[in-house]
Amino acid sequence: MIRTVIVLFLATCIPCACAWLPPNPAYITPSAPPQTEIAAEQSTQPPLATASEQVPPEPLPEASEPPPGTEPPVEYEPPPEPPRHLTVAAVGDIMLGTDFPEAHYLPSADGRGLLDSALIELLASADVALGNLEGVFCDGGEPRLPNKTYSFRMPPRLAPRLAEWGFDFVSLANNHARDFGDDGCAQTIAALQAVGIVYAGLEEHPTAVLRRNGLRVGFAAFAPNAGTVNFHRQAEARRIVAALADSCDIVLVSVHGGAEGADALHVPREEEMYLGENRGDIYAFARLVIDAGADAVFAHGPHVPRALDLYNERIIAYSLGNFCTPARFNLSGTGGLAPLLLVELDEAGRFVSGQLVSCRQAYGRGPRLDDTREAAALIGDLTREDIPEAPLRIEADGRVWPVVE
Repeated sequence: MIRTVIVLFLATCIPCACAWLPPNPAYITPSAPPQTEIAAEQSTQPPLATASEQVPPEPLPEASEPPPGTEPPVEYEPPPEPPRHLTVAAVGDIMLGTDFPEAHYLPSADGRGLLDSALIELLASADVALGNLEGVFCDGGEPRLPNKTYSFRMPPRLAPRLAEWGFDFVSLANNHARDFGDDGCAQTIAALQAVGIVYAGLEEHPTAVLRRNGLRVGFAAFAPNAGTVNFHRQAEARRIVAALADSCDIVLVSVHGGAEGADALHVPREEEMYLGENRGDIYAFARLVIDAGADAVFAHGPHVPRALDLYNERIIAYSLGNFCTPARFNLSGTGGLAPLLLVELDEAGRFVSGQLVSCRQAYGRGPRLDDTREAAALIGDLTREDIPEAPLRIEADGRVWPVVE
């Protein structure tokens, strides 16, 4: 009798206990077993029945309406991926110090104090930081042109500073790239490779490519000087930029050209001559490379800041002046202004917004943030004066916006 009661009790309660459990609770997400476990389970299954033993399966029950008071499952649609933007920190000339002609032109502590933490943080915050390397990294050697007024030879031990500050790319297209001949150029390349910085602008190394934010970013650099990718060869320039545009999401172009000095603040929209050399028409060249596929153009060479411009929704900086040039450079007046231009580009390369960070140099030390914002004010004034049709708004605090009509 006792056994009968127990059996009846179990037979009665077990179906009831199972009835309230949902067939596949949505709040339970069972983790898939490892592949080895699945394989093991499969290998322990009983053998399939023979043809004579097989029984036709029972028909599946017809789908029924969900019980009253329950809602049908909601189909999940993943949110669209956020747009991929690229932030770029661009500066002008970089020459950390030279031991030619005298070692006293070198910075103390191998240049570790040339940039303060605030500027390093700004450079490191960008997806890509770039500038123009105005000189070579090499040990020893004689200048290629003994009568040249300025030849810049930075010891290779200074190269790690660029990587520590956050630089990703430097242009070697300028009038100092071969100050110490082919050997100096080769040592420069070796020093940059050793610290993981890419470079472009030499005939033998015209372009470079990096991947940032899931975007393939191409670099090209141009100058009018021997051994560099010469911007006077315009068909070649178009071909180089177009090839990068075909293989990259965003193309950035660096240009070294224009006249030099305090009298070279303005963009003349024509070819500029300096010391008997044709320094190019940077206004026209910027448009040429943008038409070929470039998304931003950053120029340098005049050693003073110049205007900004926006062409086909692509940003142009006609000169970013000197950035970190603590010796052998004229840093008086506008030559001491050291702007840092931060720009945001969308995944198609269109200019979204920017920030002109005003800095100032003094002889013997690197750039420091300038609370008077003199560089931003000057660039704003030059833009309104030289490129009044540019669809840009440059605010007093240095913010830069495209003007949407």
